[in-house]
Parts: sequence; C-alpha cells; structure tokens
Amino acid sequence: MAQLTLEQRYRIEFSLSSKMTYSQIGDYIGKDKSVVSREISRNSDARNGKYKAELAHRKAKERHAAKKKKKYFTAEIEAHVREYIAKDYSPEQIKGRAVLEGIPCVSHERIYQFIWNDKKTGGKLYKHLRNRGKRYRKRGHSKDNRGLIVGRVDIDQRPEIVDKKERIGDFEIDLIIGKGHKQAILTLNDRVTGMLIMGKVPTKEAFQIEQKAVELLKDWKPMIHTITSDNGKEFANHANIAEQLDLDFYFAKPYHSWQRGANENLNGLVRQYFPKNHDFTTITKLQIQTVQNILNNRPRKRLGYKTPNEIFAQKLNLEATVAFIT
Repeated sequence: MAQLTLEQRYRIEFSLSSKMTYSQIGDYIGKDKSVVSREISRNSDARNGKYKAELAHRKAKERHAAKKKKKYFTAEIEAHVREYIAKDYSPEQIKGRAVLEGIPCVSHERIYQFIWNDKKTGGKLYKHLRNRGKRYRKRGHSKDNRGLIVGRVDIDQRPEIVDKKERIGDFEIDLIIGKGHKQAILTLNDRVTGMLIMGKVPTKEAFQIEQKAVELLKDWKPMIHTITSDNGKEFANHANIAEQLDLDFYFAKPYHSWQRGANENLNGLVRQYFPKNHDFTTITKLQIQTVQNILNNRPRKRLGYKTPNEIFAQKLNLEATVAFIT
C-alpha cells in the first residue's frame, strides 16, 4: 500500500470533523475507502480514539522504520561476492557475470559498499580492487620529453575498419615499467576480443621491444593486421616489427590515451598483480603467464561480461564459417 502524505492526513482529519463518510474521504484524498478505514484504525490516538494528522503521520513513520526490511544481500550472495573478489573480479564484473549466468546478486554499488565497510572493520577485500581505491594522476605536457619517431604513421591514416572492431587482429601495444626503471612488461591486446599477450623485457630499448613483440605475436601472424602504440621511443623500431609480422604500425596522438583505451585499461588490470614500485626482476615467466591466463578468463563489462577467451572463440568460429561459405 502506498504511504499517505502528511497533507492527505490533514485532509482526513478535516473530513472527519466535517462528518464525511469513509467513501467521501476516499474520493477527497484520491484513495479507496478501505485505505481510509485502515489509516484511521491504525493511526488514531490509542487513548481517546481521535484522529490527528501529525500524530498519525508520526506513528506511520515509526512503524515503517521498525518494520523488518527484506534482506537482499543474503549469506549466499555474500559468499559468492567474496569468492569472486578473491579472484580479483571488479564489482561490475561480479554483477555483470551473475546477470549473464542467471545467478542472484546485488548491484555493483552495493558490492562496493560491502568492500568499504569490510575495510573499515580491518578487512582486506579492498586490496583485490584494481586500484585499491587510489586515483589516477594525469600527465601534463610539461612532463613529456619524448621526441618524434622516424617514419611515424599517425592514427588518422589507420583504416576505418579498425575502429569498427569487427575483426580479429588489430592490436594495441604498450610497456609497463618496473621499479627503478629496471625491466618492463610488454603488453599487447586485440581490440575486438580483449585478448592479452605479454612478456618481460630486460630494458625498454627499442631493439628489445622489437624482439619481444615479434616473439609474442609470431603465432598470430596469419591473422594480424595492425598495431597501434603511443609515442614512446621504445617503439622506434616499429618499421622492423611491421616488416617481420607483415602488418601496419600506427601511432596514437600525444595525450590521446583514449585512442588506445582498451590497452590502458588492461595495463591497469596487470598493475593489480604487478603494482608500481614492484621489482620486476623477481617476476618469472610462469607468473606472467598465470596473470595473462587469469585476465583472459575474467569477464569484461565491454564484452557483455563474457571473457576474452569466450569472445575470441566466437569470433574465430564466425570468421571460419564466413570464410568457408564464401
């Protein structure tokens, strides 16, 4: 039953003093006579039986506040949330995947509240969040000291089909730097499927990046079309990469990180496992492969909460079917 307003209760009080029937009062306040009867019975003064609007309104509010609320965040849902937070799923991924699989779950906002309340009581769930609650610091022009790259091909010249995200094989590339600028992780991601490929390099020298990129993408060579990077000097050997992998290499515009948005997001996910100031010299090939597998099997919001591996399999089957038909 919809709650009555204080104004409606004043009208009831006035109507009763005017000797109106319950049906007439109902018409007057826009409610059924049964609502009027129930209101007067429940919220009149218990001592003298008189109906007073302010008293009735206060009694109704107190009763509503004392009423036991339905618990949506059940023990079963909490256990599910805890399980997937421990797997480093974000609240959005937990909720989105639950919807996809038909599993009961609360909203992602409620999951965030649960995590922060857990932190206040000494819990550690927040440590599984991508940024642990920290905010990004934007780079400014004054801090950029990178020069122009010889033979650089601007993203404006990249084919429109890359932006449509319809085919497998259009990659983005970037570098995650370790503590003290000692060693780094080269990350590559397919723009359509979100598939992540990564490997460690001893330095950010261009020839090291060239060798590692070719090594990581050699199995993709039959289906790869383009790579897009930022303007870091570590990608100065882009022409060699393009020649060895038979692809086209493009550069995003300076300070336009959204032109490689998927890669920026993936790097943030990788940082969840290898945070800033982490000594990359201690990272093993097995650890990198493990994190790669975890992220390729984690549902993504932009993929409708399917995993990159699932989308890759779908796209691969679709392209194979189209090729067979044509």
